[in-house]
Parts: sequence; structure tokens; C-alpha cells
Amino acid sequence: MLTARYLLRALRFCSSAPCPRHKPSAKLSVRDALGAQNPSGERVKVQGWIRSVRSQKEVLFLHVNDGSSLESLQVVADSSFDSRELAFGSSVEVQGQLIKSPSKRQNVELKAEKIEVIGNCDAKAFPIKYKERHPLEYLRQYPHLRCRTNVLGSILRVRSEATAAIHSFFKDSGFVHIHTPIITSNDCEGAGELFQVEVMEELFKATTVMVLSNCPEDVELCHKFIAPGQKDRLEHMLKNNFLIISYTEAVEILKQASQNFTFTPEWGIDLQTEHEKYLLKHCGNIPVFIINYPSALKPFYMRDNEDGPQHTVAAVDLLVPGVGELFGGSLREERYHVLEQRLARSGLKEAYQWYLDLRRFGSVPHGGFGMGFERYLQCILGVENIKDVMPFPRFTHSCLL
Repeated sequence: MLTARYLLRALRFCSSAPCPRHKPSAKLSVRDALGAQNPSGERVKVQGWIRSVRSQKEVLFLHVNDGSSLESLQVVADSSFDSRELAFGSSVEVQGQLIKSPSKRQNVELKAEKIEVIGNCDAKAFPIKYKERHPLEYLRQYPHLRCRTNVLGSILRVRSEATAAIHSFFKDSGFVHIHTPIITSNDCEGAGELFQVEVMEELFKATTVMVLSNCPEDVELCHKFIAPGQKDRLEHMLKNNFLIISYTEAVEILKQASQNFTFTPEWGIDLQTEHEKYLLKHCGNIPVFIINYPSALKPFYMRDNEDGPQHTVAAVDLLVPGVGELFGGSLREERYHVLEQRLARSGLKEAYQWYLDLRRFGSVPHGGFGMGFERYLQCILGVENIKDVMPFPRFTHSCLL
């Protein structure tokens, strides 16, 4: 015991005693290095990917970028550093002195004292080519690599900031973030667009593989399903400076249009993308709220407006230029007897008894909405195709990862 105690003291002394080593170089992002004011030769370390290589007789120029800035940091090195490993796409760590650049093209540059190649890259095989502006369609073939480009790297960083800002807003407003189930037995939107999860053991004996098949019409509660999406229960929807029209008014505008639609506008049918685009154009290309949709078009939980033969519910969609529908929301039916009768008529009362319980035990009038986050990114970034704001998009004939 005594020996162990002295050993622990010795270890504590060793861990707290200063080590006789040189002061390590300060690690900087490319963005911070480029933003350095009056650099005076301080030693720094920068990590990133090589964006260009230019070798002269006595000097080697590299441009290195870590994604923190659209502009790359110029690295100047002695020609002795030149090697085949310093190629476009390779990841490197550069240590040296950050100095003021004599060139007017950049304010600072890094005078390299040590260059270490962390990961080699075969530039010829690398699908992202030097000095080429690849179309977004081409980059979709490489979802695992396209973030190395400026445009996709920027989109993903905006996506991250937007996610953080939204979470921060609701947290500061007193909301609680929860994770609703991805695999669930409930048809959350009432649309029936579900997939049954089955297990195929005949083809793969060693592993259990999940596959998707068409959902049977007689949905049983014991089955588990993947729902296409779930609306968060969030409050406070309408704000000023938007145009608000009813669904009925929207249909009348469409009926009077001189444009021929693929889907003929009629009261009681859902608004298609072509209808939404026309309505936005007709209203002056400003955000438009459409309220009071037919009950038959919406899930069972939306509040009945009790408006006679039309029978609408207190639902709202927000249309924005360039995207179409961005938000969808509604007041929820808080009246137990109304909800009970509706579920009984549709034969869903037993399956949704849990939902009725929410109304039996201390319910309050409330509403909620859901936002298409990728559509929101499209809106603020002006990106035409929604696939290009997703880190790993899946679409017809493409599930690469």
C-alpha cells in the first residue's frame, strides 16, 4: 500500500512537471490564417487538402484548403519539398511561418518548414478534377466526395448553421426537443403512404435483412411500419407581411386562369406543384398562406371548422417562390367527442385509442406545423434541385451509399 502511494505521488509530479520541449506551433484553420492581422512570422500549423500545386525551379507553391474558407491558403516551400505525393486532393499538414505575402493576390502566405502528407490521392483516378467546374448532376454520383468542392461544402455548412439556429430558437422559446420513432405502427399523416417491414431469411441465412414491400390495405396494429414523416407539435404559426387566401379562393383563381393545367383544378382535389407555382406568380411572387382545406384531404387529427356542406378543417400551408409548399400545419382537434366520432366512422377508434387518451386526460387547444428542412435550404440558398442540399440523397435508380 505504501509503495503504491509513493508511486501515485511520483506519477502526479511527472504529469505536472514542465517538459523540456519547444513550444508547439499554433494550429490554425485556413480561415483564421487568412484573417490574421499583421503576421510577423509566428509559427503555425495548418491542415487541409491540396487544391493546386505549382512547382518552379527553386520554389514550390501549394494552395491548401480545409473547407473553412472559400479562399485557399498559399503555401510557399523550397523546391526540395517537391514530391509525387504532393498532388491535387492529397491531405497535408504544413508547419511554418505565417508571413505577409509580397503578392497582391493574397494578404498572407505560409512559409513552409515542414510538409507532411497525411493521405495520398491519385489525382488521375480522383473523380473531382483540378480546375474543372463539375455540374451538380455529375457530383451527385459521388455523394461521399462532393463535399470536397466549394459549392457542396458551403451548402453543408449553411445546413449545419440553419439546423443549429432552428434548434436554438425553439430552445430559447421554451420548447423541448424529442425524438419520435422512425419505425412506428401509426399512419401519422393519414395518407397511407407506408411500407411494411419484413424479414427475408431465405436469401440470407447468416444475417437478417430488412426489405420493403407494399403495405396491405388491411393494416394491422401488430405490424410495424416506416412512416414518410411526422409533424412536430409546434405552436405559433401565422405572422404578418404574408398574403393569406383560403383553399376555396385558390381553386377559384386556378379555374379562372388562362393556363392549361395537367391536373384540372376542382374543389376537393389536392393542389399540385403546377397549381402552387401559378398561385405564387398570380399573387406577385411573395409567400402565400393557404388556409381551410377540405377535410377529406387532411389527416384525421385536424380541427373541424364546422362550416356546413364544404366541411373544411383549420389547416394551413405556406407556399414560397421557387420551392412551392414549405410549411404545413393545423389546429389539432382537441374535442374528445368530435375526434371519437371521426375515428369510429373510419374504423380506426381501436387502433388510435392512445390518441383519444391524449384528449381524455387534460388536453388543451393547440396546433402544430412541420417544415420541409431541405426545401427551406432551397429557399434561402436558391438551389434548384433538392438533391443538392442533402448530404446523401436517395432518388430513383440511385442509392449509392
